Amino acid sequence: MVRIEQLPDDFDESLDLNKPTTAPVETGPTLGAQAFQNETPFGIKEGDASSAEPTTTPSMPPGMASVKSHTADEILDMMNKTPLFMTDLSKATESDEDNIGIEAIRALQYEGTRPEVAQGFRESGNEVTREKKWADGKEFYTKAIAVLTGENKWEKSEDPEGDAKKEHEIAEACYTNRALCNLELKNYRSTTLDCASALRLNPKNVKAYYRSTRALYALDKIPEAEDTCTRGLALDPENKSLQAISSKIAARKATLEAIAAKKRAEEERARKEKITLATALRAREIRTRTTDQPPDLEDAAMRLSPDPLSPTSALVFPAVFLYPMHAQSDLIKAFTETETIADHLDYIFPLPWDERGEYRPDAVECFMETVSGGLIKVGKKMSLLRILAGGKVEVVDGLVNINIVPSGSAAKWIEEMKARKAA
Repeated sequence: MVRIEQLPDDFDESLDLNKPTTAPVETGPTLGAQAFQNETPFGIKEGDASSAEPTTTPSMPPGMASVKSHTADEILDMMNKTPLFMTDLSKATESDEDNIGIEAIRALQYEGTRPEVAQGFRESGNEVTREKKWADGKEFYTKAIAVLTGENKWEKSEDPEGDAKKEHEIAEACYTNRALCNLELKNYRSTTLDCASALRLNPKNVKAYYRSTRALYALDKIPEAEDTCTRGLALDPENKSLQAISSKIAARKATLEAIAAKKRAEEERARKEKITLATALRAREIRTRTTDQPPDLEDAAMRLSPDPLSPTSALVFPAVFLYPMHAQSDLIKAFTETETIADHLDYIFPLPWDERGEYRPDAVECFMETVSGGLIKVGKKMSLLRILAGGKVEVVDGLVNINIVPSGSAAKWIEEMKARKAA
């Protein structure tokens, strides 16, 4: 398409518009010109871009062919090795070749005097900490502290006295700020250690007291948290943050004191109940014995009821009915001293596994082992107190054991028990 434009009034008519102009000499390609020249930012993978194009298609510029011959992931990986685009330092340095850009940046970090290098790391830590990148901030502050506490291999200072003061200030700030990073990362012990280091440098560092208090509170070390909070408030009584954590500490302290008081009361009551139970057993002449491996009876236990603190209350025992002829048993969690064996047999019988109907209240006999290891026959209608009183039998691990044997098998079972004992 032909376009006609009107020339301005000041146009120099001596110029020959048909004569080609001489392009200015360029010292190098401008930004974006790489695509039209022979520069390839990522290199061309052989057999990829060029071979994929049909022979009738014009060749692409080298820069475009370079991009097309790589996948998106490959390009991102190569860009990550360039300081401007990198997101992962480990990928940028994973190859055997030196990364000149990275090495240049690292060299800049370590140029200057000791306080200048430490200050550089401190400022980097401040930047990432403002963005709440706590792990990165911790790393930068750690590097700054390492510079200040390690070997002095930096440039010599023209003002040693002034630098010493700066180093003291930077160290205090880095310990205090690293404590914040550790606090947010829930590294509470590390927080308290950093705060202690900061306070050794400056005993009036209120932030260190506050952060240490928060860490100790998180660890539920309430006396220690109360101490650090009190010290901080002594320096800054109007500090809102310390006042807030102080209120939390007071509330938690009251809760812990109430828990401790309740526990003491429960322990004292248990002690009195134990003494009262022992008194009641002694008064009834009931022998007891404990072993190294008592059975797990869950909530079943020997006790006084209804009042565990009154020796005149009724004694209640857990008891087990053993059926030795059939290797079966039944647990009675509460067998009161005034009850009889028959009282419990009435609701236990008939037994679900007794196919022959041998176990009936009027067709069984009951036996208990004596203190000496023998056997005695006990009446089914005798109260438990009468059976246990006198000391012939004993209650082992708080459990009453009663053997129940069909009357027709009683003699045979007794002989087997005697033979077993003799063996």
